[in-house]
Order: sequence, then structure tokens, then C-alpha cells
Amino acid sequence: MLARARSVALIGVDAVAVEVEVDVSPGLPAFTVVGLPDQAVSEARERVRAAIRNAGLPFPAARITVNLAPADLRKEGPLYDLPIALGVLAAQDLLPARALDGLLCAGELALDGSLRPIAGAVNLALLASSLKLPALLPEGNAREAALIDGLTVYGARTLLEAVAHLSGRAKLPVTSAPEAEDDSGLHLDLADLKGQAAARRALEVSLAGGHNLLLVGSPGSGKTMLARRAPGLLPPLTRAEALEVTRIHSAAGVLNLRGGLSLGAPYRAPHHTVSDAGLIGGGSIPRPGEVSLAHRGILFLDEFPEFSRKALETLRQPLEDGTVTISRARATVEYPARFQLIAAMNPCPCGHLGDPEKGCTCTASERTRYAARISGPLLDRLDIVCRVPRLTVDELTRAPEPEASAPVRARIMAARRRMMERQGSRNADLAGQALRKFARLAPGPENFIRAAARQLGLTGRGFDRVLRVARTVADLGGEADVRETHLAEAVTYRPRELT
Repeated sequence: MLARARSVALIGVDAVAVEVEVDVSPGLPAFTVVGLPDQAVSEARERVRAAIRNAGLPFPAARITVNLAPADLRKEGPLYDLPIALGVLAAQDLLPARALDGLLCAGELALDGSLRPIAGAVNLALLASSLKLPALLPEGNAREAALIDGLTVYGARTLLEAVAHLSGRAKLPVTSAPEAEDDSGLHLDLADLKGQAAARRALEVSLAGGHNLLLVGSPGSGKTMLARRAPGLLPPLTRAEALEVTRIHSAAGVLNLRGGLSLGAPYRAPHHTVSDAGLIGGGSIPRPGEVSLAHRGILFLDEFPEFSRKALETLRQPLEDGTVTISRARATVEYPARFQLIAAMNPCPCGHLGDPEKGCTCTASERTRYAARISGPLLDRLDIVCRVPRLTVDELTRAPEPEASAPVRARIMAARRRMMERQGSRNADLAGQALRKFARLAPGPENFIRAAARQLGLTGRGFDRVLRVARTVADLGGEADVRETHLAEAVTYRPRELT
């Protein structure tokens, strides 16, 4: 007898419908899975057999053939365990075959018949919603899938619960959507950082406009401390943006759903030993990298020059385009990667160049080699470079009481509102005619920026980045026009020699 169940395959962050066909026919006992399964899918045979028997249900002593259609699409992961098991049972008339027709299901089976969570439940839920089908998932994924509006989600703890639900003996309750959570109170506060007025201002301008930022300073100057407080200054995500972020994290299997849909921007801080694939994404089975996990949020790279040169150069394309395209022989996938880069580095290998109390012990050639780890094209993509000097004990004790995060966040949110009302995007995303329109200069400021461009040797990209930063400075001040004072501040942030 033939039974069919519906499931999905993940291609990047998109879910594609997969039909699971199960045929149970007379013959020597055998269990075959076809349709381009990977190792995890092929091993489903043993998990399904053990789970059905340990759940107290009969497993047929017959020839079982499972086809995952379309047959030319690679199937990966353990999410097909549940639809295969339900298909085997439906083929024996142990549950109504029609119960599987209008349902999308996925889940990993333990040997005792319990259901384990899978990666990509949000992506499955988006497909189910578009097909107007309910979803049957492990209980650990049900709240995650219920984030999608209008979708009916059932969460089962065991295979027996799923069978009882489909047979009509014991219906599972519909999982309700959790409330969106406010995680603003979880962030560190700027009030912890004394002094560093220039660096705090650079961070504020950077976050308001979404500009990439590089902090250069001696060890202990407060670079990392400043960067770790950045997430608490960002405006909350819109629901659409939060769903974008959630589906990426769900596909990567790193979604941590403490409450409901998190409206806080993601913050990723990989160690400098991260591989190229770990940073940008990839692998034999393409997976999202740190740049995609930081989508709509912040990617913080501490000890910037210590990252491999190859890994840093891979950042150039996503910094410009906001996407990552990974091409492999079997597939090409595209991941969103519109993140804001905040990086920190020492001014020299020993870290004490320009330190008021400790002298630098590096030679000129060592400093040159150290700075050369950051290529010119990558440096040109950084909108703001700020020096963060290490303060002495006397300077720290005399420093005024620092401003807390709340008023800084209010100014950033007010500036973002002006941007959204004016052009519908952050200033960092302005390009071409839109930049010329919304950052139009009067004759005086235009002459100023032309002279500064000649003096600094700005590239075309660098010239546009100065205009974007100046537009953000004006928005923070509530100004409709970009003036010379705004351009002057923006010019001071342009990257020059790092040592």
C-alpha cells in the first residue's frame, strides 16, 4: 500500500516542499530510502524502525521503499523521521492516509519514540502558511513555528501523540503564538564607561546611520567595553525585520527563543580564529555564517588584524551588497547579510603606540606590516575610524559622570525616525541618485567637501561615505540640511594611516 506525507527541504533560508512517498509491499524485509538523501536521512531507517517498535506499534516485515520527491533535490538532516514513520503507519492502515494529505510535518525521532526539535522550523512554518496547511512538529519547535501569523501549529512530544492526533483519538491543542519579548533590559549600559567622549560620539553617529566603525586604541582603553554596549543603543526591529532574523537563526539551528519573537537586533562577536566558512558562510553543506547571523544587527570583530587576511577580504562584498552568495557544485544559495560592522584593533603589535604611560617597543617595519593586514579596499569600506586613547588614573577619576544609554538611545531613535520618514532607509544604505537627493549640498558646503576630498585623496566610495556620515550627523542634530560643520565632523572620521 502507498501512503504520502508532506515535508520540506531547506535551501539556504528558504523552505521547499517535499513529498514523502512510502510504499509497503510483499517481499523480503528491506527498508530503502531514495531521492538524494544524505547520511542523516539514510540513517532514518534505523531510527524509524526502533521508534515505531518501542512506541508499541507494529513495524511491517515487508519491503519498504521511501521516495523523497523531487528526486533531484538534495535532502539533508533528520527532519524526515516523523513523516517517514507516519507514512509507514498509514501504509499499514494504522492511521487514516487522508489525515496526512492536508498537513506539513517534520521532526527527528529518538529511539524511544519521542520527538526532538529540528532546525528550520520557522522556515517550514512560512511555507506551511503560504500553502495554507497546518503544521505538525516536535513540541520543542511548536512555539517557534507559531510566530507566523495565521498558522495552525500542533506540537507533539512523542510519535504516539502524533498518531493519536491524526487518528482523531486525542487531538493536540493548537499552539498559541508567544508574545514578543522586550530584551532592552538585558543590555549593558554606557554609564559603565567613563571618559572617551570622542569614541562615544563616534559610536552614536555610527549606530544612528548604520555606518561601519573601527576603534583603534591601546589595550584597556575601552574599545571592547564600548562595542558591547552598542546593542542596547539600537532601535527595536520591526516585526518583518525580526522575522527575517528569526528565519536565519532557525535555519542555522541557533535560535534561542526565551519568550516570543525577539525585537532586539542580533549581536555576534566571533573569535579571531573563526574560519572563512564560519565567518562568511559555506561548507560542503552551505550554512549561514556570522555575517548572516548578524543580519539587521551588529558584527563585532575584536582584534581585527588577527583575523585571517582571506576571511577579512570576504567581508568586502557583503559590506557593499548586504547579501552573501555561496556557490557549490550541487547548489548556489544566497543569504541576507545586511549587518553593521564594528571592529577594534590595537595601534601596533605591542599595543602601546601613543600610550601616555607605556612606550611602544615595535619597529617601524613591524608597525607597517601590522597595519597592512587591513587592506586598503576593506579600510575604504569603513565609514568611521576613531582613536580611543587609554586614559590615566587621574583622567578617569576627574572624568564627569558618564551619560547613560537611555538618552543616547533616544537620540539615535529620533535620528532613525527622521531617516525613515525622509527616505525609508538608514543613511548607510543611501546610494546613487538617492544619496544626491537626500544629502544635497549648498554651494558653501559643496566647496568645502571638494577641497577636503582633494586634500585627503578620497576615492569615489570614500566621498559618498563622507556624505552619508554627514547626513547622519545632521539628523542627530535635527537639521534638515547638511552644513559645513556636519561635513567637518564626517571628514575627521575618514580612515587615514592606522599606525
